[in-house]
Amino acid sequence: MTLVAILSGAGVSTDSGIPDYRGPQGLWRQDPEAEKLVTYDFYMADPDIRRRSWLMRRDAAALHAEPNAAHRAVAALDRRPGVAVRVLTQNVDGLHQLGGMPERKVLELHGTARAVTCTRCHARSSMEEALARVEEGEDDPACRVCGGILKSATVMFGERLDPQVLGGAMAVAKGCEVFVAVGTTLQVQPAASLAGMAVDHGARLIVVNAEPTPYDELADEVVREPIGTSLPALLERLAKEAGAA
Repeated sequence: MTLVAILSGAGVSTDSGIPDYRGPQGLWRQDPEAEKLVTYDFYMADPDIRRRSWLMRRDAAALHAEPNAAHRAVAALDRRPGVAVRVLTQNVDGLHQLGGMPERKVLELHGTARAVTCTRCHARSSMEEALARVEEGEDDPACRVCGGILKSATVMFGERLDPQVLGGAMAVAKGCEVFVAVGTTLQVQPAASLAGMAVDHGARLIVVNAEPTPYDELADEVVREPIGTSLPALLERLAKEAGAA
């Protein structure tokens, strides 16, 4: 059984209509002020930032997006004999699961935009419910359990990754035979370091990204072609290699 780790970044979801963050047309380059809306200290200190953040989430494409060919290709690889797939995703859109990957095989390093959590009591509820309250006129909805400040269940700038999720991702990186980094600039730590960790433990590294990454020199293969066509072809090749092994 060949264990294939897929580290996926924003580039995997651009074909689903979700903009990336750091690419040439990325959100942070287009509007650097938008970064404040997902920065924990700004969010907690400023009610206006929170109001703008809820409006941003209401208008975002993520909750209405559909999986694309890349998401479906990853799920298809997992169904092939002789291959086990684990997805380590920097994305918060939930599209890998909607595309067919079982929940237990997806580690969401930066959390999920499909839920909200209370910053005081940690009660969790759906993003849809919170946005319905925004539509009804609550511009900064509070926790219904304790009255605390609600936030998206994503990891904001200034927050640490969930140590359990990160620990699981590190175990996958150390144990996989093939590590595919796709649609990520490999600049955000500690997620990016998983690529180097995989190489250090003997994995074959494949980078699929339009722009150069800091880990290209470590890679056995670098693919610059569009993800929607190149990733399905690459994963099909890996499936055949695993079947022949």
